[in-house]
Amino acid sequence: MVIEREHQIEDGQLDLMGAISPPSYISSKKKESAFSEQDIANNFSLNSIPETLLIIDTETTGLDSVKDFCLEIGAILFHVPTRSVLAQQSFLLPVASNSAESINRIPAEVTRVKQPWEEAIKYFVALLDTAELLVAHNVSFDKQWFLKSPLPKVNKPWLCSMEDITWPSSRQLRPKPSVRDLALAYEIPVWSAHRALTDCIYLSEVFRRCEDLETLLLHGLEPRRLMRAQVSYEERNLAKQAGFRWNDPVKGFWTRRLSDREASSLDFPVVLVEPE
Repeated sequence: MVIEREHQIEDGQLDLMGAISPPSYISSKKKESAFSEQDIANNFSLNSIPETLLIIDTETTGLDSVKDFCLEIGAILFHVPTRSVLAQQSFLLPVASNSAESINRIPAEVTRVKQPWEEAIKYFVALLDTAELLVAHNVSFDKQWFLKSPLPKVNKPWLCSMEDITWPSSRQLRPKPSVRDLALAYEIPVWSAHRALTDCIYLSEVFRRCEDLETLLLHGLEPRRLMRAQVSYEERNLAKQAGFRWNDPVKGFWTRRLSDREASSLDFPVVLVEPE
């Protein structure tokens, strides 16, 4: 990924929800569903555990998917029941320049060294076809590059290991931990950063050590909406500790994407922010 994970946590991207219509209210003590049947249909059944994950990471020449390009793909096909890596892949895509070379240390000229990147994309498509669920650490960033040639379009569900998974409190992690934070919390040595396959390996090793991985996945796949914390200025730390972000994406409010179950477990009420 092109930006530092810790920086991402403070200034990371969320899908903008557009204009705000009159809000509906969700009490932390009520469990009325705020999600449509279509939302649930777009995800796995609450009793269905995906068996094959494709863990994906990208390195890019910048942050803007319109003018910048993906220059590296890393992917690991992971089998949930056996906690096993089935396959892994990493390859470079040729680019003319790399404005993010100081971060990912991939010179543009290296990407143009002869290598079978077109064949690599075909194998990557085969991995996509095999997987039931795609996993990335900051899906909103990685997913956008699959709308741009030469990468294939992706029509499978995504799970964000930063936004969607609530990691066990015993690991003493922040609400939106970096990949490095996750690795260290699960006693995985960190030897490098900002190369696509390396970050995929960290996530696969975390998953391999998760005894409750199935539950984490099921909870992570619950439908989510952007919600606004109803807290006073004096109570703002409650929202911050619960992973809400100030001014992002709604100015002047603490917001976070939550499932109905997560919202009902909070110690304070939240407001559902809905698009027009």
